[in-house]
Amino acid sequence: METWQKALLAWYRENARPLPWRGEKDPYRVLVSEVLLQQTRVEQAIPYYRRFLERFPTLKALGEAPLEEVLKAWQGAGYYRRAEHLHRLAQSVEELPRGFAELKRLPGLGPYTAAAVASIAFGERVAAVDGNVRRVLARLFALEDPKERALFALAQSLLPQGVDPGVWNQALMELGATVCLPRRPRCGACPLGAFCRGKEAPGRYPGPRKRRAREERLVALVLLGRKGVHLERLEGRFRGLYGVPLFPPEALPLREAAFGVRSRPLGEVRHALTHRRLLVEVRGALWEGEGEEPWKRPLPKLMEKVLRKALPLLAHAGVVPFPHAKPHGVKPL
Repeated sequence: METWQKALLAWYRENARPLPWRGEKDPYRVLVSEVLLQQTRVEQAIPYYRRFLERFPTLKALGEAPLEEVLKAWQGAGYYRRAEHLHRLAQSVEELPRGFAELKRLPGLGPYTAAAVASIAFGERVAAVDGNVRRVLARLFALEDPKERALFALAQSLLPQGVDPGVWNQALMELGATVCLPRRPRCGACPLGAFCRGKEAPGRYPGPRKRRAREERLVALVLLGRKGVHLERLEGRFRGLYGVPLFPPEALPLREAAFGVRSRPLGEVRHALTHRRLLVEVRGALWEGEGEEPWKRPLPKLMEKVLRKALPLLAHAGVVPFPHAKPHGVKPL
């Protein structure tokens, strides 16, 4: 075991990507990077990481900020519940505790994030098992269906003595992110190829998790008032963000009646969530209410798509939801 551990660490020293959080020991910055990297690719996460820390440089600054401002800074990164949990955590403690067990008790922190912060920022000997590490270990030991608890115990037993546990955890993550890929793994470039039991059939380890995304049909009603677009504070999966009214198709007559409008179709947008695909019919109408400039509010990515689809209607009245858009000269509905 010591031989392949040394091989992995030597590979990591030579091949680790120069990421802005690499080598970071500030627990707050480590936490922000780990939360942001959940369900966000590294290339996408880098600008958001820098922007978020520029606006909220400390845990205290984050806790004192209004949630809407936090969500606005997070806009575009997706999965906004992460930002909401991070904000709630910042309001609950003055500083992050140093231990894995204490970190796990904070709002919104699961075992992986708590272990990552504890090992990287505080040097605690605790294994951090994310999807990349799960895949590396499953292939290395030919495990088709590794259970979470058993996999954590295995990862914990592999922590080498005399090595920074944060560096070790990051080395395993880096291998999974850049070499031991879910599809088309680069086995020829792997430093652990000589030790890997699953390299002959990497697709078997771990076996694919069967998740079938369901399709959901919705209607987005874009109401153009005297000063802009009617926005509502959203609930459910987009809680805390803003957007135009979003509802099942059968509710359209009631919603039109409530606003006193007759809408017309503007097109459709598709939006993929983790376990669901949304097919949204975008409808628009001129409205007698006030409305507001939509880009000043934190909007989920879905609403950005909806507003782009409604751009001809919005541009006609000069209410353009994105700074780069220009009026199209299209006649209003």
